[in-house]
Amino acid sequence: MGGGCHWCTEAVVQALIGVYKVEQGYVASIGDNHSFSEAVIIHFNPEEISLQLLIEIHLHTHKSTSQHTMREKYRSAVYYFSGAQKREADNILKSFQPEFGNELVTRVYPFSEFKPSREAIQNYYRKNPEKPFCERFINPKLKLLLNRFSEHIKIGFIPKKLKTTEAQLKNE
Repeated sequence: MGGGCHWCTEAVVQALIGVYKVEQGYVASIGDNHSFSEAVIIHFNPEEISLQLLIEIHLHTHKSTSQHTMREKYRSAVYYFSGAQKREADNILKSFQPEFGNELVTRVYPFSEFKPSREAIQNYYRKNPEKPFCERFINPKLKLLLNRFSEHIKIGFIPKKLKTTEAQLKNE
């Protein structure tokens, strides 16, 4: 998946129960989308988290309705590895469109190639939760997860300072 910065996308999906590996880097598709764009490859257990939930969270944690000037670098995308994944992802996106006031710019693209980020910036949030970038861009996305998808978050992933309710604090 790709949307905004891969540091943000990586942190959001790492927080989710059922996600066991996240590869941060650059993904290329084919045709007009053959250039590399920041994205992550998500390895997940569909018995614990569905593709539908992953896509729903993805749509709500990046500017999925904004056709901004940085879309080539930050392509709003769900990449697929099989025809079945493509059909499922297309149907899921269509089902979520009514929840958004504007048209979703997120598209389903064939996966073509991946280049991992350099080691120094992988697991960025876990290594640097106090950095200004994390405070400004990633923490609001994690707060959204807490408020809207708290039952799907791994215990201990989100710092206590972001937890705003007594019930969320008790989950620790």
